[in-house]
Amino acid sequence: MAAESFQTRSQCQTDAKKQAIRAHFDAYAGQRAFWEQKARVYYEDQVRYFRFLVPEGLRVLEVGSGLGTLLAAVKPARGVGIDVSPEMVKEAARQHPSLEFRIGDAETLELHETFDVIILANLVGHLIDVEAALGRLHRACKPHTRIIVSYYNYLWEPVLRLCEKVGMKMPQPEQSWLSPADIVNLLYLADFDVVKVEQRLLLPKRIPLLSSLCNNLLAYLPGFRALCLSHYVVARPRLRRPERPYSTTIVIPCRNEQGNIEAAVRRIPRFGGRQQIIFVDGHSSDGTPEEIRRLMACYPGKDIKLLVQDGKGKGDAVRKGFAHATGDVLMILDADLTMPPEALPKFYEAIASGKGEFINGCRLVYPMESQAMRLLNLIGNKFFGLAFSWLLNQRIKDTLCGTKVLFRQEYERIAANRHYFGDFDPFGDFDLLFGASKLNLHIVEIPIRYQARSYGSTNIQRCAHGWLLLKMTVYGFLRLKAV
Repeated sequence: MAAESFQTRSQCQTDAKKQAIRAHFDAYAGQRAFWEQKARVYYEDQVRYFRFLVPEGLRVLEVGSGLGTLLAAVKPARGVGIDVSPEMVKEAARQHPSLEFRIGDAETLELHETFDVIILANLVGHLIDVEAALGRLHRACKPHTRIIVSYYNYLWEPVLRLCEKVGMKMPQPEQSWLSPADIVNLLYLADFDVVKVEQRLLLPKRIPLLSSLCNNLLAYLPGFRALCLSHYVVARPRLRRPERPYSTTIVIPCRNEQGNIEAAVRRIPRFGGRQQIIFVDGHSSDGTPEEIRRLMACYPGKDIKLLVQDGKGKGDAVRKGFAHATGDVLMILDADLTMPPEALPKFYEAIASGKGEFINGCRLVYPMESQAMRLLNLIGNKFFGLAFSWLLNQRIKDTLCGTKVLFRQEYERIAANRHYFGDFDPFGDFDLLFGASKLNLHIVEIPIRYQARSYGSTNIQRCAHGWLLLKMTVYGFLRLKAV
Protein backbone atom coordinates (compact mmCIF):
# COMPACT_ATOMS: atom_id res chain seq x y z
CA MET A 1 0.00 0.00 0.00
CA ALA A 2 2.85 2.38 0.87
CA ALA A 3 4.47 1.73 -2.52
CA GLU A 4 1.18 2.30 -4.33
CA SER A 5 0.61 5.50 -2.35
CA PHE A 6 4.08 6.73 -3.26
CA GLN A 7 3.56 5.95 -6.96
CA THR A 8 0.19 7.72 -6.93
CA ARG A 9 1.66 10.77 -5.23
CA SER A 10 4.61 10.82 -7.65
CA GLN A 11 2.28 10.57 -10.65
CA CYS A 12 0.13 13.39 -9.30
CA GLN A 13 3.22 15.58 -8.90
CA THR A 14 4.32 14.77 -12.46
CA ASP A 15 0.88 15.55 -13.84
CA ALA A 16 0.80 18.82 -11.90
CA LYS A 17 4.19 19.86 -13.32
CA LYS A 18 3.12 19.04 -16.85
CA GLN A 19 -0.13 20.93 -16.41
CA ALA A 20 1.78 23.96 -15.12
CA ILE A 21 4.13 23.88 -18.14
CA ARG A 22 1.16 23.57 -20.52
CA ALA A 23 -0.64 26.48 -18.81
CA HIS A 24 2.50 28.63 -18.95
CA PHE A 25 3.01 28.21 -22.70
CA ASP A 26 -0.71 28.58 -23.38
CA ALA A 27 -0.56 31.92 -21.60
CA TYR A 28 2.42 33.11 -23.66
CA ALA A 29 1.31 31.75 -27.05
CA GLY A 30 -0.01 35.13 -28.17
CA GLN A 31 3.16 36.90 -27.03
CA ARG A 32 5.74 34.37 -28.26
CA ALA A 33 6.43 36.22 -31.52
CA PHE A 34 7.06 39.43 -29.55
CA TRP A 35 9.60 37.68 -27.30
CA GLU A 36 11.32 35.98 -30.23
CA GLN A 37 11.74 39.38 -31.85
CA LYS A 38 13.29 40.79 -28.66
CA ALA A 39 15.82 37.92 -28.67
CA ARG A 40 16.16 37.91 -32.45
CA VAL A 41 19.98 37.56 -32.44
CA TYR A 42 19.62 34.24 -30.61
CA TYR A 43 16.75 32.95 -32.76
CA GLU A 44 18.31 34.10 -36.02
CA ASP A 45 21.52 32.24 -35.17
CA GLN A 46 19.54 29.16 -34.21
CA VAL A 47 17.64 29.20 -37.50
CA ARG A 48 20.86 29.77 -39.45
CA TYR A 49 22.59 26.77 -37.86
CA PHE A 50 19.61 24.44 -38.17
CA ARG A 51 19.38 25.35 -41.85
CA PHE A 52 23.04 24.35 -42.13
CA LEU A 53 22.42 21.05 -40.33
CA VAL A 54 19.18 20.13 -42.13
CA PRO A 55 19.15 20.07 -45.96
CA GLU A 56 15.94 21.28 -47.58
CA GLY A 57 13.30 18.84 -48.77
CA LEU A 58 13.50 16.25 -45.96
CA ARG A 59 10.86 14.76 -43.67
CA VAL A 60 11.27 16.71 -40.42
CA LEU A 61 9.63 16.28 -37.02
CA GLU A 62 10.02 18.97 -34.35
CA VAL A 63 9.06 18.09 -30.78
CA GLY A 64 8.37 21.23 -28.80
CA SER A 65 7.66 23.18 -31.97
CA GLY A 66 6.21 26.34 -30.41
CA LEU A 67 5.07 28.70 -33.17
CA GLY A 68 6.65 26.50 -35.87
CA THR A 69 9.16 29.18 -36.92
CA LEU A 70 12.16 26.85 -36.84
CA LEU A 71 10.31 23.98 -38.55
CA ALA A 72 9.23 26.27 -41.38
CA ALA A 73 12.75 27.69 -41.75
CA VAL A 74 14.33 24.32 -42.63
CA LYS A 75 11.85 23.98 -45.56
CA PRO A 76 10.83 20.33 -45.13
CA ALA A 77 9.08 18.25 -47.77
CA ARG A 78 6.89 17.10 -44.88
CA GLY A 79 7.00 18.95 -41.59
CA VAL A 80 5.25 17.85 -38.40
CA GLY A 81 5.34 19.86 -35.18
CA ILE A 82 4.38 18.47 -31.76
CA ASP A 83 3.79 20.76 -28.80
CA VAL A 84 2.24 20.30 -25.38
CA SER A 85 0.45 23.67 -25.60
CA PRO A 86 -2.88 23.69 -27.48
CA GLU A 87 -2.64 27.47 -27.91
CA MET A 88 0.86 27.22 -29.41
CA VAL A 89 -0.35 24.52 -31.80
CA LYS A 90 -3.32 26.66 -32.83
CA GLU A 91 -1.12 29.71 -33.49
CA ALA A 92 1.53 27.66 -35.35
CA ALA A 93 -1.11 26.12 -37.63
CA ARG A 94 -2.43 29.60 -38.40
CA GLN A 95 1.01 30.96 -39.28
CA HIS A 96 2.23 27.91 -41.26
CA PRO A 97 -0.73 26.22 -42.97
CA SER A 98 1.53 24.06 -45.17
CA LEU A 99 2.88 22.24 -42.10
CA GLU A 100 1.10 19.91 -39.70
CA PHE A 101 0.94 20.65 -35.98
CA ARG A 102 -0.37 18.35 -33.25
CA ILE A 103 -0.89 18.53 -29.50
CA GLY A 104 1.28 15.95 -27.78
CA ASP A 105 3.46 15.09 -24.77
CA ALA A 106 7.04 14.16 -25.69
CA GLU A 107 7.19 11.52 -22.96
CA THR A 108 4.07 9.64 -24.09
CA LEU A 109 4.32 10.36 -27.81
CA GLU A 110 2.64 7.95 -30.23
CA LEU A 111 4.08 8.21 -33.74
CA HIS A 112 3.15 6.11 -36.76
CA GLU A 113 5.51 7.50 -39.39
CA THR A 114 9.25 8.00 -39.75
CA PHE A 115 11.34 11.12 -40.39
CA ASP A 116 14.79 12.02 -41.71
CA VAL A 117 15.44 14.59 -38.98
CA ILE A 118 13.95 15.04 -35.50
CA ILE A 119 14.50 18.42 -33.81
CA LEU A 120 14.35 19.10 -30.07
CA ALA A 121 15.12 22.81 -29.74
CA ASN A 122 15.09 24.30 -26.21
CA LEU A 123 12.91 21.41 -25.06
CA VAL A 124 14.91 19.01 -22.88
CA GLY A 125 14.96 21.28 -19.83
CA HIS A 126 11.15 21.18 -19.64
CA LEU A 127 10.91 17.37 -19.75
CA ILE A 128 10.22 15.39 -16.59
CA ASP A 129 11.97 12.25 -17.92
CA VAL A 130 14.38 13.11 -20.74
CA GLU A 131 15.51 9.51 -21.27
CA ALA A 132 11.93 8.30 -21.70
CA ALA A 133 11.17 11.06 -24.20
CA LEU A 134 14.29 10.27 -26.23
CA GLY A 135 13.49 6.56 -26.16
CA ARG A 136 10.09 7.11 -27.73
CA LEU A 137 11.69 8.84 -30.71
CA HIS A 138 12.93 5.48 -32.01
CA ARG A 139 9.40 4.88 -33.30
CA ALA A 140 9.89 7.79 -35.71
CA CYS A 141 13.43 6.87 -36.77
CA LYS A 142 14.90 5.29 -39.86
CA PRO A 143 18.52 4.03 -39.84
CA HIS A 144 19.79 7.35 -41.24
CA THR A 145 17.57 9.62 -39.09
CA ARG A 146 19.37 12.40 -37.22
CA ILE A 147 18.29 13.70 -33.81
CA ILE A 148 19.33 17.33 -33.19
CA VAL A 149 19.10 18.62 -29.63
CA SER A 150 19.78 22.28 -28.89
CA TYR A 151 19.86 23.81 -25.44
CA TYR A 152 21.25 26.67 -23.36
CA ASN A 153 24.64 26.65 -21.67
CA TYR A 154 24.19 26.18 -17.91
CA LEU A 155 26.79 28.90 -17.23
CA TRP A 156 24.34 31.43 -18.65
CA GLU A 157 21.58 30.62 -16.12
CA PRO A 158 22.14 33.69 -13.87
CA VAL A 159 22.24 35.99 -16.92
CA LEU A 160 19.10 34.47 -18.41
CA ARG A 161 17.21 34.73 -15.11
CA LEU A 162 18.22 38.37 -14.82
CA CYS A 163 17.06 39.02 -18.39
CA GLU A 164 13.68 37.53 -17.53
CA LYS A 165 13.33 39.79 -14.50
CA VAL A 166 14.13 42.97 -16.45
CA GLY A 167 11.89 42.06 -19.39
CA MET A 168 14.57 41.18 -21.95
CA LYS A 169 13.61 37.51 -22.24
CA MET A 170 10.37 35.54 -22.12
CA PRO A 171 9.84 34.03 -18.65
CA GLN A 172 10.27 30.26 -18.42
CA PRO A 173 9.07 27.67 -15.90
CA GLU A 174 11.73 26.02 -13.75
CA GLN A 175 13.96 23.87 -15.97
CA SER A 176 16.57 21.16 -15.67
CA TRP A 177 19.89 22.64 -16.71
CA LEU A 178 21.69 20.01 -18.74
CA SER A 179 25.27 20.22 -19.98
CA PRO A 180 26.24 18.75 -23.36
CA ALA A 181 27.81 15.84 -21.45
CA ASP A 182 24.45 15.21 -19.71
CA ILE A 183 22.63 15.23 -23.04
CA VAL A 184 25.22 12.93 -24.64
CA ASN A 185 24.81 10.49 -21.73
CA LEU A 186 21.00 10.55 -21.92
CA LEU A 187 21.13 9.93 -25.68
CA TYR A 188 23.46 6.98 -25.07
CA LEU A 189 21.09 5.53 -22.48
CA ALA A 190 18.25 5.88 -25.00
CA ASP A 191 20.25 3.91 -27.64
CA PHE A 192 21.45 6.85 -29.72
CA ASP A 193 25.08 7.42 -30.73
CA VAL A 194 26.32 11.01 -30.74
CA VAL A 195 27.82 12.20 -34.02
CA LYS A 196 29.06 15.64 -32.98
CA VAL A 197 28.66 18.49 -30.48
CA GLU A 198 28.88 22.19 -31.36
CA GLN A 199 28.87 25.41 -29.34
CA ARG A 200 27.78 28.75 -30.83
CA LEU A 201 26.87 32.35 -30.02
CA LEU A 202 29.25 34.03 -27.60
CA LEU A 203 27.46 37.41 -27.67
CA PRO A 204 23.66 37.20 -28.19
CA LYS A 205 23.33 40.93 -28.77
CA ARG A 206 23.92 42.92 -31.95
CA ILE A 207 26.84 45.29 -31.38
CA PRO A 208 28.65 46.52 -34.52
CA LEU A 209 32.02 44.82 -35.10
CA LEU A 210 32.12 43.28 -31.61
CA SER A 211 29.30 40.80 -32.37
CA SER A 212 31.04 39.63 -35.54
CA LEU A 213 34.36 39.24 -33.76
CA CYS A 214 32.83 37.27 -30.90
CA ASN A 215 30.39 35.08 -32.84
CA ASN A 216 32.32 34.46 -36.06
CA LEU A 217 35.80 33.95 -34.59
CA LEU A 218 36.25 33.87 -30.82
CA ALA A 219 33.29 31.54 -30.31
CA TYR A 220 35.17 28.73 -32.09
CA LEU A 221 38.46 29.05 -30.21
CA PRO A 222 39.39 26.84 -27.23
CA GLY A 223 38.35 28.40 -23.94
CA PHE A 224 35.86 30.79 -25.51
CA ARG A 225 33.80 27.86 -26.85
CA ALA A 226 32.89 26.81 -23.32
CA LEU A 227 31.31 30.23 -22.76
CA CYS A 228 28.96 30.09 -25.75
CA LEU A 229 25.23 30.34 -25.07
CA SER A 230 23.97 27.63 -27.43
CA HIS A 231 24.85 23.93 -27.43
CA TYR A 232 23.93 21.55 -30.24
CA VAL A 233 24.17 17.75 -30.10
CA VAL A 234 23.62 15.63 -33.22
CA ALA A 235 22.94 11.91 -32.77
CA ARG A 236 21.80 8.89 -34.77
CA PRO A 237 19.97 5.67 -33.83
CA ARG A 238 22.31 2.89 -32.77
CA LEU A 239 22.50 0.70 -35.85
CA ARG A 240 22.05 -3.07 -36.04
CA ARG A 241 23.83 -5.59 -38.25
CA PRO A 242 21.96 -6.20 -41.54
CA GLU A 243 20.32 -9.51 -42.43
CA ARG A 244 22.49 -9.96 -45.55
CA PRO A 245 26.12 -9.07 -46.36
CA TYR A 246 26.64 -5.79 -48.18
CA SER A 247 28.05 -5.81 -51.69
CA THR A 248 31.16 -3.66 -52.20
CA THR A 249 32.78 -1.60 -54.95
CA ILE A 250 36.51 -0.91 -54.55
CA VAL A 251 37.59 2.09 -56.62
CA ILE A 252 41.33 2.27 -57.41
CA PRO A 253 42.50 5.56 -58.97
CA CYS A 254 45.77 4.95 -60.82
CA ARG A 255 48.31 6.79 -62.94
CA ASN A 256 51.56 5.10 -64.02
CA GLU A 257 51.07 2.21 -61.55
CA GLN A 258 51.57 -0.75 -63.93
CA GLY A 259 53.75 -2.68 -61.46
CA ASN A 260 51.11 -2.50 -58.69
CA ILE A 261 47.99 -3.52 -60.62
CA GLU A 262 48.23 -7.31 -60.41
CA ALA A 263 49.27 -7.17 -56.74
CA ALA A 264 46.17 -5.08 -56.01
CA VAL A 265 43.88 -7.62 -57.68
CA ARG A 266 45.53 -10.60 -56.00
CA ARG A 267 45.78 -9.08 -52.53
CA ILE A 268 42.20 -7.81 -52.11
CA PRO A 269 40.56 -10.40 -49.81
CA ARG A 270 37.02 -11.70 -50.14
CA PHE A 271 34.59 -10.08 -47.68
CA GLY A 272 30.94 -9.13 -47.60
CA GLY A 273 28.75 -10.03 -50.57
CA ARG A 274 29.45 -9.43 -54.26
CA GLN A 275 32.68 -7.52 -54.98
CA GLN A 276 33.38 -5.10 -57.82
CA ILE A 277 36.80 -3.59 -58.59
CA ILE A 278 36.93 -0.40 -60.68
CA PHE A 279 40.27 0.96 -61.88
CA VAL A 280 40.13 4.61 -62.97
CA ASP A 281 43.17 5.46 -65.05
CA GLY A 282 44.50 9.02 -65.13
CA HIS A 283 46.05 8.93 -68.63
CA SER A 284 49.00 6.68 -67.75
CA SER A 285 52.03 6.46 -70.04
CA ASP A 286 53.61 3.27 -68.64
CA GLY A 287 51.12 0.68 -69.89
CA THR A 288 48.81 0.69 -66.84
CA PRO A 289 45.56 0.42 -68.90
CA GLU A 290 46.97 -2.50 -70.90
CA GLU A 291 47.92 -4.28 -67.67
CA ILE A 292 44.39 -3.82 -66.32
CA ARG A 293 42.87 -5.26 -69.50
CA ARG A 294 45.23 -8.24 -69.26
CA LEU A 295 44.11 -8.94 -65.71
CA MET A 296 40.45 -8.62 -66.68
CA ALA A 297 41.06 -11.53 -69.06
CA CYS A 298 43.18 -13.50 -66.55
CA TYR A 299 40.60 -13.19 -63.72
CA PRO A 300 37.22 -13.72 -65.40
CA GLY A 301 35.68 -14.69 -62.07
CA LYS A 302 36.32 -11.20 -60.67
CA ASP A 303 34.17 -8.23 -61.60
CA ILE A 304 36.93 -5.87 -62.80
CA LYS A 305 36.26 -2.70 -64.80
CA LEU A 306 38.50 -0.08 -66.39
CA LEU A 307 37.49 3.58 -66.71
CA VAL A 308 39.55 6.46 -68.06
CA GLN A 309 39.39 9.88 -66.41
CA ASP A 310 37.80 12.79 -68.20
CA GLY A 311 39.60 15.35 -66.06
CA LYS A 312 42.63 15.40 -63.76
CA GLY A 313 43.35 14.63 -60.13
CA LYS A 314 42.42 11.89 -57.72
CA GLY A 315 39.16 13.59 -56.77
CA ASP A 316 37.95 13.47 -60.37
CA ALA A 317 38.94 9.79 -60.60
CA VAL A 318 37.07 8.88 -57.42
CA ARG A 319 33.91 10.67 -58.54
CA LYS A 320 33.97 8.85 -61.88
CA GLY A 321 34.49 5.49 -60.20
CA PHE A 322 31.72 6.07 -57.68
CA ALA A 323 29.35 7.14 -60.47
CA HIS A 324 29.77 3.70 -62.09
CA ALA A 325 29.74 1.71 -58.84
CA THR A 326 27.01 -0.84 -58.12
CA GLY A 327 27.99 -1.98 -54.60
CA ASP A 328 26.16 -1.10 -51.40
CA VAL A 329 29.47 0.00 -49.87
CA LEU A 330 32.02 2.18 -51.69
CA MET A 331 35.74 1.91 -50.93
CA ILE A 332 38.81 3.81 -52.16
CA LEU A 333 42.14 1.97 -52.40
CA ASP A 334 45.25 3.84 -53.53
CA ALA A 335 47.02 2.03 -56.37
CA ASP A 336 50.44 2.50 -54.73
CA LEU A 337 49.34 -0.11 -52.11
CA THR A 338 50.88 1.87 -49.25
CA MET A 339 47.62 1.01 -47.48
CA PRO A 340 47.67 -2.82 -47.48
CA PRO A 341 44.62 -4.24 -49.33
CA GLU A 342 44.54 -6.98 -46.67
CA ALA A 343 43.21 -4.35 -44.22
CA LEU A 344 40.02 -3.69 -46.22
CA PRO A 345 37.94 -6.27 -44.27
CA LYS A 346 38.43 -4.13 -41.14
CA PHE A 347 36.84 -1.20 -42.95
CA TYR A 348 33.98 -3.37 -44.15
CA GLU A 349 33.35 -4.76 -40.66
CA ALA A 350 33.27 -1.26 -39.14
CA ILE A 351 30.65 0.03 -41.57
CA ALA A 352 28.61 -3.19 -41.80
CA SER A 353 28.33 -3.46 -38.01
CA GLY A 354 27.11 0.14 -37.70
CA LYS A 355 30.15 1.40 -35.79
CA GLY A 356 30.38 4.27 -38.27
CA GLU A 357 28.91 5.64 -41.48
CA PHE A 358 32.12 7.10 -42.91
CA ILE A 359 35.24 5.04 -42.24
CA ASN A 360 38.57 6.82 -42.63
CA GLY A 361 41.99 5.20 -42.57
CA CYS A 362 44.66 6.54 -40.20
CA ARG A 363 48.38 6.13 -40.97
CA LEU A 364 49.61 8.00 -37.89
CA VAL A 365 49.19 5.38 -35.14
CA TYR A 366 51.39 2.39 -35.97
CA PRO A 367 55.13 2.71 -36.78
CA MET A 368 55.69 3.20 -40.51
CA GLU A 369 58.11 1.51 -42.84
CA SER A 370 61.26 3.51 -43.60
CA GLN A 371 60.63 6.15 -46.30
CA ALA A 372 56.84 5.55 -46.19
CA MET A 373 56.28 9.20 -45.20
CA ARG A 374 58.80 12.03 -45.03
CA LEU A 375 59.14 14.09 -41.85
CA LEU A 376 57.58 17.27 -43.29
CA ASN A 377 54.63 15.24 -44.61
CA LEU A 378 54.18 13.67 -41.18
CA ILE A 379 54.21 17.07 -39.43
CA GLY A 380 51.79 18.50 -41.99
CA ASN A 381 49.40 15.57 -41.63
CA LYS A 382 49.37 15.90 -37.84
CA PHE A 383 48.66 19.64 -38.10
CA PHE A 384 45.82 19.19 -40.57
CA GLY A 385 44.43 16.34 -38.46
CA LEU A 386 44.08 18.70 -35.49
CA ALA A 387 42.65 21.45 -37.68
CA PHE A 388 40.02 19.22 -39.24
CA SER A 389 39.04 17.58 -35.94
CA TRP A 390 38.19 21.11 -34.80
CA LEU A 391 36.40 21.96 -38.06
CA LEU A 392 34.29 18.79 -38.22
CA ASN A 393 33.66 18.36 -34.47
CA GLN A 394 34.69 14.74 -34.85
CA ARG A 395 38.09 13.17 -34.21
CA ILE A 396 40.07 13.08 -37.47
CA LYS A 397 43.72 12.21 -36.97
CA ASP A 398 44.67 11.63 -40.61
CA THR A 399 42.78 13.60 -43.25
CA LEU A 400 44.86 12.46 -46.23
CA CYS A 401 44.82 8.68 -45.86
CA GLY A 402 43.58 7.54 -49.27
CA THR A 403 41.29 4.80 -47.96
CA LYS A 404 37.79 6.03 -47.24
CA VAL A 405 34.64 3.89 -47.03
CA LEU A 406 30.97 4.85 -47.02
CA PHE A 407 27.58 3.59 -48.13
CA ARG A 408 26.66 4.33 -51.73
CA GLN A 409 23.37 5.93 -50.66
CA GLU A 410 25.29 8.30 -48.36
CA TYR A 411 27.69 9.18 -51.16
CA GLU A 412 24.73 9.99 -53.40
CA ARG A 413 23.51 12.40 -50.71
CA ILE A 414 26.97 13.99 -50.53
CA ALA A 415 27.01 14.36 -54.33
CA ALA A 416 23.53 15.90 -54.30
CA ASN A 417 24.72 18.52 -51.76
CA ARG A 418 28.10 19.15 -53.42
CA HIS A 419 26.93 22.55 -54.63
CA TYR A 420 27.24 23.81 -51.04
CA PHE A 421 31.04 23.50 -51.15
CA GLY A 422 31.59 23.67 -54.91
CA ASP A 423 34.43 22.09 -56.90
CA PHE A 424 37.32 23.02 -54.62
CA ASP A 425 39.24 19.79 -53.91
CA PRO A 426 41.58 18.09 -56.41
CA PHE A 427 42.44 15.40 -53.85
CA GLY A 428 38.88 14.17 -53.25
CA ASP A 429 39.54 13.58 -49.54
CA PHE A 430 38.07 16.85 -48.32
CA ASP A 431 35.17 16.79 -50.71
CA LEU A 432 34.11 13.57 -48.96
CA LEU A 433 35.04 14.63 -45.40
CA PHE A 434 33.31 18.01 -45.67
CA GLY A 435 30.27 16.40 -47.30
CA ALA A 436 30.06 13.72 -44.61
CA SER A 437 30.27 16.36 -41.87
CA LYS A 438 27.59 18.50 -43.54
CA LEU A 439 25.25 15.47 -43.54
CA ASN A 440 26.17 14.63 -39.91
CA LEU A 441 27.57 11.20 -40.76
CA HIS A 442 29.37 9.40 -37.94
CA ILE A 443 33.07 9.34 -38.89
CA VAL A 444 35.27 6.55 -37.47
CA GLU A 445 39.00 6.06 -38.06
CA ILE A 446 40.77 2.70 -38.44
CA PRO A 447 44.54 2.61 -37.83
CA ILE A 448 46.54 0.98 -40.64
CA ARG A 449 50.20 0.06 -41.04
CA TYR A 450 51.42 2.43 -43.72
CA GLN A 451 53.97 0.87 -46.07
CA ALA A 452 56.51 2.27 -48.51
CA ARG A 453 55.57 1.93 -52.18
CA SER A 454 57.44 -0.82 -54.06
CA TYR A 455 56.85 0.50 -57.59
CA GLY A 456 56.78 3.97 -59.18
CA SER A 457 57.10 7.36 -57.57
CA THR A 458 54.70 9.56 -55.61
CA ASN A 459 52.47 12.06 -57.41
CA ILE A 460 52.44 14.41 -54.40
CA GLN A 461 53.92 17.89 -54.88
CA ARG A 462 54.61 18.72 -51.28
CA CYS A 463 54.79 22.53 -51.30
CA ALA A 464 51.98 23.08 -53.79
CA HIS A 465 49.70 20.52 -52.14
CA GLY A 466 50.53 21.83 -48.65
CA TRP A 467 49.44 25.30 -49.74
CA LEU A 468 46.21 23.84 -51.17
CA LEU A 469 45.53 22.09 -47.87
CA LEU A 470 46.00 25.31 -45.95
CA LYS A 471 43.57 27.09 -48.26
CA MET A 472 41.05 24.27 -47.78
CA THR A 473 41.33 24.60 -44.00
CA VAL A 474 40.36 28.26 -44.26
CA TYR A 475 37.63 27.41 -46.75
CA GLY A 476 36.32 24.69 -44.43
CA PHE A 477 36.14 27.19 -41.56
CA LEU A 478 34.06 29.57 -43.65
CA ARG A 479 31.67 26.85 -44.85
CA LEU A 480 31.45 24.67 -41.71
CA LYS A 481 31.95 27.01 -38.78
CA ALA A 482 31.18 30.62 -39.67
CA VAL A 483 27.69 29.81 -40.99
